[in-house]
Amino acid sequence: MSDSVSRRSALRLVGGAITVAAAATAGVAVPTYAAGRARQGPGAGPRVESLIGRLTLDEKISLLHGATDPKSLGQAGYVPGVPRLRIPPLRLADGPAGVRVTARATALPAPVLLASAFDPALARRYGQVIGREGRALKQDVLLSPMVNLIRTPYAGRNFETFAEDPLLAADLVAAEIEGIQGEGLIATVKHFALNNQEKDRMSVDVRADERTMHETELRGFEAAVGAGTGAVMGAYNKVNGTFACENKTLLDDILRERWGFDGWVMTDWFAQHSTAASLAAGLDMEMPDDAYYGAALKKAVKNGSVPEAHVDRSVRRILRVMDRFGLLDGSAPPRPRRDPEAGAAVAREVAEAGATLLRNAHGTLPLTGRAARDIAVIGPTGRYPFVSGGGSAHVVPDHADSPLHAITARAGRHADVRYALGEDLYGKAIPKRAFTPGLDAEGQRVGAGKTWTYEGTLTPGEPDEWTLVIHYSGERPTVELDGTELYPKLPGVGEFFSGGLVSTAPDGLNVRRATLQLGPAGHRLRITAKGGDTGQTFRLRRVTGATRAADVAKAVRTARGAHSVVLFAYEDATEGQDRTTVALPGHQEALIRAVTAANPRTTVVLNTSSATSMPWLERTAAVLQMYYPGQEGAAATAAVLFGDSDPGGRLTQSFPVDDDRHPMAGDPRRYPGLDGVEEYSEGIHVGYRWYDAEGVRPLFPFGHGLSYTTFSYRDLTIRRSGRGVDVGFTVRNTGRRDGVTVAQVYVGPSPDLELSQAERALGGYRRLALRAGERRRVTVHVEGRALSAWDVERHGWVRGTGRRAVHVGTSARDVVLSTTTVFKGAGS
Repeated sequence: MSDSVSRRSALRLVGGAITVAAAATAGVAVPTYAAGRARQGPGAGPRVESLIGRLTLDEKISLLHGATDPKSLGQAGYVPGVPRLRIPPLRLADGPAGVRVTARATALPAPVLLASAFDPALARRYGQVIGREGRALKQDVLLSPMVNLIRTPYAGRNFETFAEDPLLAADLVAAEIEGIQGEGLIATVKHFALNNQEKDRMSVDVRADERTMHETELRGFEAAVGAGTGAVMGAYNKVNGTFACENKTLLDDILRERWGFDGWVMTDWFAQHSTAASLAAGLDMEMPDDAYYGAALKKAVKNGSVPEAHVDRSVRRILRVMDRFGLLDGSAPPRPRRDPEAGAAVAREVAEAGATLLRNAHGTLPLTGRAARDIAVIGPTGRYPFVSGGGSAHVVPDHADSPLHAITARAGRHADVRYALGEDLYGKAIPKRAFTPGLDAEGQRVGAGKTWTYEGTLTPGEPDEWTLVIHYSGERPTVELDGTELYPKLPGVGEFFSGGLVSTAPDGLNVRRATLQLGPAGHRLRITAKGGDTGQTFRLRRVTGATRAADVAKAVRTARGAHSVVLFAYEDATEGQDRTTVALPGHQEALIRAVTAANPRTTVVLNTSSATSMPWLERTAAVLQMYYPGQEGAAATAAVLFGDSDPGGRLTQSFPVDDDRHPMAGDPRRYPGLDGVEEYSEGIHVGYRWYDAEGVRPLFPFGHGLSYTTFSYRDLTIRRSGRGVDVGFTVRNTGRRDGVTVAQVYVGPSPDLELSQAERALGGYRRLALRAGERRRVTVHVEGRALSAWDVERHGWVRGTGRRAVHVGTSARDVVLSTTTVFKGAGS
């Protein structure tokens, strides 16, 4: 047996044992499938080897690429299997916040909201809901969870992942995978690796040194492997000059040799660039088609440029996971029925647990007394439920209530709850008189197989900024104004990704917008709409400076007439595009300024994807961050506003003051890249570590979040425990309400390591729910890995010895207890 094989075997056994031991320590039963690597060991098993021996080359290749599903439920991918040998098909569904198919499923809160609870046990239950529903909806593989770090506040998929901190991300991804796979659904951790932005994601060359990679981005993926993830998805981008999906350093040297991964690696959709190079590097499955692993692979095997043994190797990896999940011998448990009530209960629990109170001046929240009976609700996401982000995270929910309805119901029959739109997302009807010849643009119906056209003139009457909003149910109509197409086809895959709110009207029609300055005179207008196979409905609306001013004026009148105001603000993110600013989109900042001037008792509820700047912060009474809260978000938001639930969330990312003060600001090589190259030149100083290193004060630090009660921390002790340390302290709820605090332990740099180190790095944490007056002694274990650094000479972890600071805090900036202790040499 070779040294490399022996090492892989040992790593698998050790990794499996760690998974089992960690679960046992936590008092949680080890899921059969999550612990499967420890049971199975390095071999493929006689069943798999027998199948490989009987498969033809064509059948082997058919298992290595996607195909068209004859019975699709709208899932992302399909592998047909081999009926002759009773190898079943695989159906692969997106699912960062619930199972994304055309059928209804539980729309869970966005992963970033889950992460805000700082609770791995809750992440496990979140995974269990998705795992059960995935199997109930006849899916076999979940294309989730995502564990790429939140590196830039602009990244369009920040809401789909967990945190800027490697330790927190690693803990949560491992727990969620255990939950998913414990239900018998194969998990796929993604996107491996360094896929931390959507801008130029298909081509950008991301460059990071070895230490940076291992201490930051790779921590979560390593934890996923340790938890037994069945599959890994390669990223679109290049890593240090080579596309991730054909990067041997990533796929073979690190993933398999160092970590002992024994599942399969698939591409992100259309992320493959070669046949022989990809297969040799360790890529097993092409998705969603066969451009490289179909006829091209067969030809390469036939002409000898690709050894058939490489094909067998990839087939073995796929079949091995299928066998582990009971898909080859029929031992997988029967598919369960969906349990919408149980899913909804977890969705509600997560939304309340992750709700993060950022500001609460003068105890504005919770709403009580007159403040709870005389309320103005303002903002579009007060009326229209904001369930999820766009792209592959979008789920068809079982139901979704509006915050306005939930607040009205919670306030009670004797309360006065009024509503004003404030910011118009979908536009207002254009008067018929604005068109020559006359046109009713509010509801045109085009029959199946028909084409409808209009040619005329649009006359605004006054010079103004117009946003023309097209709503349509079929193929998007062509609208030309003065010879310019207003809604051109988006480049690349942009047409396939849209936001979870602004791109769909309340009645389900698709929405696109175009903003331009129009003069008072007539503008040539041409509209062409096709009915397609089933016919379609479309309408053309507008938002102008005049309609906007009227909406704001009504919001101000409504706010002035109420005792308290709850203003909902939004930012709609989606896969495929990054944000361009951390400011709220549209004219929401002006709306907030106007409303808070009319009524200073205004709470702003944020339904945003990531960090948000708040030049209006001091004008507000309170700010509650709810991200994308899922189908139960309205009820959860109302529960927190009225104090039925303590806001238990804490920020998993630093919020910058503005676009000029964050780790990516002013350095295009860091983001979005220059000349096709993006550099992680900040090194290990990701997120809050950068703010500390540069002496920049964030708007809100990592870990920040307020409670409706108060807590005291005292009696700090430290003792050695295995390769790590146990940090002990006493926490007491000193207020009159039950509440939640998240105790965070940070470790200072080692004087014996001649490396750039974080001023403070998260070493452990504990979410605590304490009754009023309750006191509890808490122990937070800091593992050896959290006390170690990556040594590029040894290509491994080394202990940071010497006298180091240990802090206990309620955020990365708010330290309540500190001491120092001497750390002695030991393995990590």
